[in-house]
Formats: sequence, C-alpha cells, structure tokens
Amino acid sequence: MKNLFFILPALFLISCQKETKKESLYPEKTLSAEEKQLELGREIFDGKGMCYSCHKPDQKVIGPSITEIAKIYKEKNADIKLFLKEKSEPIVDPSQYSVMKTNFAITKTFSDEELKAVEAYFYSHLKNEK
Repeated sequence: MKNLFFILPALFLISCQKETKKESLYPEKTLSAEEKQLELGREIFDGKGMCYSCHKPDQKVIGPSITEIAKIYKEKNADIKLFLKEKSEPIVDPSQYSVMKTNFAITKTFSDEELKAVEAYFYSHLKNEK
C-alpha cells in the first residue's frame, strides 16, 4: 500500500509532462504556390484527366505533344482553359479534334483552379525547351 502511495503520484507527474516533438530526419519540403499548382496540374494530367494516354511531353502520340501545344498557344496568345471547356476552336491539330471531343466530358468537369493548374503544367514544358 505504501508503494502505491508513491507510484500513483509519480505516474501522474509523468503523464502530465509535455510531449516533446521529435524533429524528423526527413523534414517536409514546403512547396511554393507555383510548385503546388504545377503538382496539381501534373496530377490531373496523369490522373483524372487521363491526358497522358494521348499526349506526351515531347512527342506526338495520338494527340500533339505537351510542348507543341504550349508553344502554339503561347505564340497565338490563346487560352488552353477555354479549349478544355470546349469554348474555343482547336488551333494545334484540328484534324484530331474529333478524338479530343470525346474527352471534353472529363475536362468540362474541371474547376477553374484545376484548369489553371493544367495550363501551368503545359506551359512548364516550355521552360525545359532549349
């Protein structure tokens, strides 16, 4: 009984101590707003947008390459977001428009933030071009 008298207060004191947060060996990297947007664009491109199945960064597969699309839209000062909402005419490869038309059911569901992210992802491929 005497031991219990000393053990209970000791346990109480131990349980009341503040937990010390251990520093991670691998600290999380904080992304800038631009990096977050590019990451979201890449996730949409490779994920729910399923864009990767027809578009590759630097080669034509079914549709034109990401780099070609970004280059032409930039040169013509056109809006990729409007095209993905099916509110503008195709300017890169109109002959493939019927193939792309089937994908508007997906791209029309993208939020404005998602559309901006996909557009930023496309334009990021121009930075890599020499």
